[in-house]
Amino acid sequence: MRGPGIVPRDPAVPERPTRRERFDRLTLDVVRELDARWHHQLGLVEYAVEDTPLLPDDWGDDTVPLSSLIRGSGAEATRLVIFRRPIEHRCENRAELAALVLTVVVEQIAELLGLPPEDVDPRHDS
Repeated sequence: MRGPGIVPRDPAVPERPTRRERFDRLTLDVVRELDARWHHQLGLVEYAVEDTPLLPDDWGDDTVPLSSLIRGSGAEATRLVIFRRPIEHRCENRAELAALVLTVVVEQIAELLGLPPEDVDPRHDS
């Protein structure tokens, strides 16, 4: 078969969402649910997705972080960043991807709240 499987209506816009768009949508769904449940305890939190973390040249650890949490102070918001590529690299299918995104977000929110991850969301794997 030659050519695209789906002919786009507008050649400048793909018909199917990209991997990045699917990941963003998945992360947004997880964040919306958890933020709605814990908003009053969390306060102001900015959520973001980046492709990869910026690691210093002298990074000695063999592991790449899956997320970054920078606590805010005063009027400055707390910032939670999820790194797409390291998470996707660890997953073989969409179910694993959804589970890992949930785990990463739950663990970071649990860290902010000072609670065990299981109390933040019962779906979290211990």
